[in-house]
Amino acid sequence: MRKKTNCPFCGTRLTEKFCEVAKRLFCEQCSQPVYENPIPAACTVVIDEAQRVLLVKRNVEPKIGYWCLPGGFIELGETPEQAALRELREETGLSGRIEMLLGVDTNPSDLYHTVLMVGYLVNHFSGTPHAGDDASDVAYFPADRLPDIAFQSHKKFIQKYYSGRHPLG
Repeated sequence: MRKKTNCPFCGTRLTEKFCEVAKRLFCEQCSQPVYENPIPAACTVVIDEAQRVLLVKRNVEPKIGYWCLPGGFIELGETPEQAALRELREETGLSGRIEMLLGVDTNPSDLYHTVLMVGYLVNHFSGTPHAGDDASDVAYFPADRLPDIAFQSHKKFIQKYYSGRHPLG
């Protein structure tokens, strides 16, 4: 991950300074710390009538070629729920309704350092799944035959859904 070198507001070269109980990047011109926070993202656990989970095969880095839940980054002005349903539509062609929050977790990222992931359960959906946007394939998988999942938080959300129903190995 590349480190920030200049203030995003005024362009002044940043320094490191002990500020608010931590060493932070600091802009002397603005007299402000430059906060570095996790990047927010949302994903969906979509379950069909046969209790299979819908996964998409990634056609972009990171983890190109791996399977994951439909999801992506939350845009400005968008709620996590709106982002999750938008990404579901973009990556699979499905429209859905969120039933419940499955959890909040983090993933390490080479590019963003930390991604904050919000996972939702979608049981009610419509449409015919097809690969779109950042996906090269889309398929349903039974709990006992999941492929390698790209992100640890996605594994946790899938496990949370199946725990008590169909334990995973």
